Amino acid sequence: MKSIASIAVLAGLTFAAGAALAHDDAYLDTQKAPNGGQLRMAGPYHYELVLVKDAKEAKENPVVVYVTDHAGQKIPTAGAAGTATILAGKLKGAATLKPDGDNRMKGVAKYASMPGTKAVVSITLAGKQAEQARFTPLAVAKDTHTDHTH
Repeated sequence: MKSIASIAVLAGLTFAAGAALAHDDAYLDTQKAPNGGQLRMAGPYHYELVLVKDAKEAKENPVVVYVTDHAGQKIPTAGAAGTATILAGKLKGAATLKPDGDNRMKGVAKYASMPGTKAVVSITLAGKQAEQARFTPLAVAKDTHTDHTH
C-alpha cells in the first residue's frame, strides 16, 4: 500500500511540475519580451513575434520570430522552416520564415501596423514536430499593476 501511495504522490508532483511550466497568454503579456515583440507558448517553446509597429500603409515588412525554451534559453533554428500568416484589417499577408541567426526565424509579409492585427506562426524545428502560436502583436499590453494598489 505504501508503494502505491508513493507512486501516486510522485505522479502528482510530475504533472504539477509540468503545469507550473505552462504560461498562458495573459501571463506572457505581463512579461517584457527581450526583443520588443509579443511572447506566446508553442508547445515546449516560447515564440516572440516582432512586427514593424509604424507601417501606416500595407507594404512588404519584416516578420521576425525568436524561439526560446520556457526558461528563456535560445533554441537553435538551423534547419527549421516556418510560416507566419498576418491578418491586418482586410489584408491577409503570408511570410515564409527561414533561419536567420542563433534562435531567429525571419521572413517578409505585406501588412500595415494596426492595433487589431492578428498573426498565426507555425515553425517546424529540425527533427521536431510543427508547433503553432497565435498572436495579437500590436495590441496594447495591459499593465497588471494599474488595477490595484500596494
